[in-house]
Parts: sequence; structure tokens; C-alpha cells
Amino acid sequence: MRARITSIVWLIAVCGAGLAAGANDDLITPAMEDGSPAAGRRVRQVAAEYAGTNVHHALYLPVDWKPGGRYPVIVEYTGNKFPPSHSTGQVKDANLGYGISGGEGFIWVVMPCVAVGGQENAVTWWGDRQATVDYCKTNLPRVCAEFGGDLENLFICGFSRGAIAASYIGLADDEIASFWKGMFTHDHFDGERQWNYPDSDRESALQRLARLRGRPVLVSSTRASAIRDNYLIDHRDLAAFTFLDVPTKQLFAIPEGPYRHPHMDLWMHRESRYRQRARQWLKLALR
Repeated sequence: MRARITSIVWLIAVCGAGLAAGANDDLITPAMEDGSPAAGRRVRQVAAEYAGTNVHHALYLPVDWKPGGRYPVIVEYTGNKFPPSHSTGQVKDANLGYGISGGEGFIWVVMPCVAVGGQENAVTWWGDRQATVDYCKTNLPRVCAEFGGDLENLFICGFSRGAIAASYIGLADDEIASFWKGMFTHDHFDGERQWNYPDSDRESALQRLARLRGRPVLVSSTRASAIRDNYLIDHRDLAAFTFLDVPTKQLFAIPEGPYRHPHMDLWMHRESRYRQRARQWLKLALR
């Protein structure tokens, strides 16, 4: 049975209390390092099929992780390499999944887009799309089996390219689509516009989104209400959509502050009403 369909836009005044606690209070994503996984540590992992290559994913175990426990999992795909927003396209530089969890309660896995030839991660677009899909289908169950990931509570997310990947990769076929409890995206959405790669057209995107079968989706963006009004408003039966407009220019004083472009994945690293709304969505979706 399809989940009850909701369509909400949170439009909160950018002035007044609750926008930001200040840069000194921002979350800092743990650096990816080599070594063994441990609570509070983020490590680089190479799958057995890609031994001897530079294809890899990143695994973060939450600070409250203990052997034998069960933990929901956030799977993330990064944005394209885009220097104006400090997006490198690399697994090690993802931020969104850490921002929404705050480093607690969730295992966080950043999956690669596998480059054509299978020797490295692609930092722009999809590389070998089928290899990218297969990598997730093979390695996500492995991570869950080894580290206590709860297969009934898997969420997929991403920023920019990664926001599109949540559907273009995460809903590529029925098998991978069956993994997810829900999805959250930031800046861009599959089918919002057509890009220069196969099956980026809206008709193809809607066929992928149909695999959600009513599950919860948080669409956040600097223009989430436009994504709703110009696209998804006519397809609200596909998922339990929630829309969140995020004023990153105000949150980070762009361009006067340390960041020069509003297209960014760090907005949940700063305390705000918008982060509170996103975390509340995740809490409700988890139930």
C-alpha cells in the first residue's frame, strides 16, 4: 500500500532568530583516512572486486557505534567537480549525510561513481553507470552485514550530481530501488531538467521515480518550491514528497563569508531552522 502522500513547503523568514549559531559552532566532517573502521572514524575502503585500483568508498561509523548493534544507514553520492562551490566530486569531500545525522545514530557510506575502465572514481557525472549501480548493490549489503547496518532502514541522499544520483543510480532498477526507506536530495532533482547523458529526460526520470512507490522524499534546495511547482506537483502520487527551501546565501553570508557560491552541501553543518526541519523529516521517516 502506498504511503500517505504529503506535499509541504517550509518557507521560513530569513531574518530573525534561528538562522545560524555562527561559524564557530559549525559541524566539521571527519577527514577520510586509511585504517580500520571504528566509532567516530571515517575510513577509505576498497571492495574486493576493485583491489589494486583507486575505486573506493568511504565508511563512517557513528560515535555511538558498538559491535553487535543495529544502525540505520545513510548512503550518499557527491556532486560533480565544481570549484566555485568547493565541490571536488570526490568521495572524501562529501558532507550532506554527516550534516543531517550530526555523526550520531547512523552509519554513513559515501558510494563512488565508477569511472569507465574501473580504475578510479569518476568526479564528473556517472562514469560507467552500470558499474556504479552494481557497486552499490554489492557493497551496501556487505557493509551492513559487517557493521550492523539495518537493511530495513537505508536512506539514499546526495547534493547536486548526487541529488540526481539518488534516483538515476538509486532507482536504476527494481533491485536497487528496493533498498531504500527514503530519499533526501539537495539542489537538483532527477528529471528537473535534461542533461547531456542518456535517459536524463523527464519521461525516463518519472519511470525511475515510480519505483519509490510512495516512500518519503525530502527535496531541499535553494529553489525547492520551484522544483515542486514546475515539475513534481503533477506527480505527487509517486512519493510522499516534502519540499524545503534553504536560503544558503543568508545562512553563510554569501559572498562576504568564507563561501562564494550558494550551491553547496554544507548547509546542514550550521545550526538553523532548516536543519531542524530536515532532521525532523529523517526522524519521522525512520519511524
